[in-house]
Amino acid sequence: MWKVLLVEDEVFVRESVREIIAWEELGFTVSGEAGNGAEALEMIRQNAPDLVISDIVMPEMDGVELLRRTREEGYDSRFVMLTCMSDFENVRQAMEYGASNYILKLSMSVNSLRDTLRKINNELVKSRQPSSEVLNSAAPPSPLPHEELTSHPEIQKILQYLHAHYDEDITVKSMSQYVMMAENYVSTLFKKKTGQTLIHYLHQIRVDQAIRLLIHSDLPVYEIGNRVGFVNDNYFIKIFKRLTTQTPSQYRNNHRGKPEPVSM
Repeated sequence: MWKVLLVEDEVFVRESVREIIAWEELGFTVSGEAGNGAEALEMIRQNAPDLVISDIVMPEMDGVELLRRTREEGYDSRFVMLTCMSDFENVRQAMEYGASNYILKLSMSVNSLRDTLRKINNELVKSRQPSSEVLNSAAPPSPLPHEELTSHPEIQKILQYLHAHYDEDITVKSMSQYVMMAENYVSTLFKKKTGQTLIHYLHQIRVDQAIRLLIHSDLPVYEIGNRVGFVNDNYFIKIFKRLTTQTPSQYRNNHRGKPEPVSM
């Protein structure tokens, strides 16, 4: 079952969305509910859902900011935004950050929601199919050398920085300031030019470096995570497992003495 997080500050709307659909029949289960974006972000960090259905206008943190923060922290949960007729500028921003769809609250029906869930289910099935590379080697797909990815000068500059400073505190915001461009534009342009979000690309670099340390050193897992730029041990393990299908300890036990991954 795909896990769904419902995020809506109006309780009756949240209850309506939860009750009008037979979730299990479509392959989903409601795993959590939140009343605002800040609360939802903490829930995503603790147990990342496959799908977030979120209102756009909420107190503390709105739906667009929730989506932006979720993407910046590297989570790939699908997002469907609930909106009113006057929210189309926010909808546009949400779609730029990778929202899968939006639904107008006033016209929301069982059929519209079911159609959306079927679409999301297809997206999730395709995205979760393991590649032959992962099945054969259990190694993460290493980023291509940055000079092979793009000739765009600003993106090239960011790529060079990521490869040289992956162990430092890096965010989309800090990179947008580095190249003196708008944050939204950098995020969209990086995905367009590389096929990945900036944070996902950074995670791949960090995990590839972690693999080298796991195989060729006796450093404890938590120290390796810290050395490659993950300040939180649990987060390091979660990202490592997402990219390799194994925990760092399992990877070390299974790959000691094997050839080093192809360098970037």
